[in-house]
Amino acid sequence: MQALQNRQAVYDYFIDTRYQAGMVLLGTEVKSLREGKASFNDSFCVAQEGEVWIKSLHIAPYSHGTHSNHEPLRDRKLLLTKKEISRIASALKEKGYTLVPLRIFFTDKGIVKIEIGLGRGKKQYDKRDSIKKREAEREIKRKGV
Repeated sequence: MQALQNRQAVYDYFIDTRYQAGMVLLGTEVKSLREGKASFNDSFCVAQEGEVWIKSLHIAPYSHGTHSNHEPLRDRKLLLTKKEISRIASALKEKGYTLVPLRIFFTDKGIVKIEIGLGRGKKQYDKRDSIKKREAEREIKRKGV
């Protein structure tokens, strides 16, 4: 299974620091993630009371699930060290920083991990510059090959 990417986050934010975290999930959520059925639309992370949570991450209900299927938009706890949580919390207090989910992937052992990034929002002209750079790189690759 390929990693689920949040391309919109890289377009909207300058990512300064990246963290890998575990997620507290239910069994049907893991099975649904293996099928690649998750959406990052409007999802974000918050640090509150010494814990980091991801909110509004949509994991579709498992297709073969029974009555015990999970709630698609529930808040999920992220597993980080105390030192990482304190760094994130102090950075979020600064003006302009936000914590966004970047990708969800499985480790070699089959454990679900999420990569989150601490970033600052881009202005409209920054987004246009990003598009120009991406187009230029694409053009170079196309001509070079």
